[in-house]
Amino acid sequence: MENTEQEATTDEVLVVVSKLKNYIRAASGMNTSGNVGTALSSMIRKMCDKAIENARSDGRKTVMDRDIVLPSDM
Repeated sequence: MENTEQEATTDEVLVVVSKLKNYIRAASGMNTSGNVGTALSSMIRKMCDKAIENARSDGRKTVMDRDIVLPSDM
């Protein structure tokens, strides 16, 4: 991947914010701040980076569900 592509994807929101807002409203009746999508995308990137590392250390070129590790505070 070229540096320009990599830089562009690090700021990209990885979740459908409207669906996220709908979920939060349905689950709690609360509103959602505009920065939640960005914060969640940052967390998802970190989880994906770890999953990629786990797949590589297992000798695979495919990231599987077992490679995804949830944060310990969940």
